[in-house]
Amino acid sequence: MNANLESLYKIAQKPSRTIIGLMSGTSLDGLDVALCEISGSGESTEVRLVQFDTVDYSEEIKSEIRTVFAKQTIDFQKLVLLNEWIGVLHANMILECLERWGIPTNKVDLVASHGQTVFHAPKILHQQDKFPNATLQIGDGDHIAVKTGIITLSDFRQKHLAAGGEGAPLAVYGDYFLFGKKGENRIMLNMGGIANFTYLPSSSSPEEVFVTDTGTGNTLIDAFTRLSFPDKAYDKDAEIAKQGKVNNSLLEALKADEFFLASFPKTTGPELFNIEYVRKAQTESNTNDISVEDLLATLTRFSAETIASAIHTAINNTTYSAESFTIYMSGGGAHNPLLVSWLKELLPCTFSNTDSLGISGDAKEAILFAILANETVSGGTSDFGTRKGIPSVSMGKISFPS
Repeated sequence: MNANLESLYKIAQKPSRTIIGLMSGTSLDGLDVALCEISGSGESTEVRLVQFDTVDYSEEIKSEIRTVFAKQTIDFQKLVLLNEWIGVLHANMILECLERWGIPTNKVDLVASHGQTVFHAPKILHQQDKFPNATLQIGDGDHIAVKTGIITLSDFRQKHLAAGGEGAPLAVYGDYFLFGKKGENRIMLNMGGIANFTYLPSSSSPEEVFVTDTGTGNTLIDAFTRLSFPDKAYDKDAEIAKQGKVNNSLLEALKADEFFLASFPKTTGPELFNIEYVRKAQTESNTNDISVEDLLATLTRFSAETIASAIHTAINNTTYSAESFTIYMSGGGAHNPLLVSWLKELLPCTFSNTDSLGISGDAKEAILFAILANETVSGGTSDFGTRKGIPSVSMGKISFPS
């Protein structure tokens, strides 16, 4: 047997595996690195977060990624170069974290790398009949494996696409394995650049699990904060938005896109929700001259209302009352007090966060990719049925160090 395959076989047979989960989202703020101890698989998965850090992206890194990020026209050579460069960059960030934590690389079984999304193109966005759903994450897994010496799983979203999904959201699998609880209706709401949620029924039946993107989370708020205040990466604690007033004309124009009428499940990204999207809505609503404070307040309300509307729609398709649901928040939006307060105003649910369930909301997405890697190596037996959006597949391409 090939030595690499033998090593992978031994890892699969271990009672628990040490897996590093990596996540860098559309906010481009940095790389989340979660060192996890994972035992079991599927519904018997147990996770202990051993270490976690977010390695900030420098302005140079952000600038390089933005040259190709969510753009229809790019320098193709730059994309090719960035694929390798980000792989090496993430590998170095892993090594730096391990050195800081005092953990040798030979104590880590696997790396689960999400990569850096540069373009998400489901049919609902590209609308070209002859082409399938598509998405692209860069940061080559072979470079990570060779540089770190650790078997690496990457490019998770492609199998989801190949099996009929849209490549997102993938959080549903880990959400169900970690957070599903018989007797309690739960909504796992993640508010990153794009907001999405997983519905976990009180029946704990995987065939009833539901997941979808809702639209924008923080991406528009962050983009216009940076545009108006170059020294600010985001509107911390909604300090700017809280000084403004919601412009209802602009809000209605923002909500008028056909995406919000499409059936669930659906996915989206900054390819749709970007500065041009807002400028178009401002022109249509004659609000080009509103203050930045009013604009950020309106964008925050836009996120709140579209998230709440999607959750209402999902709940209305069940036999349960909204009051029976607990919403567990994670992602950057969970730290936005204005967004959270409006969600509580709009939804008659109980609100909490994933920290109360023993999983850091900031580390959650990186942990979920570690779980996906664990499933590929040691699980893959859970049956989510044949519904659109949640194929019952193992995901991730395997890269060996040598």
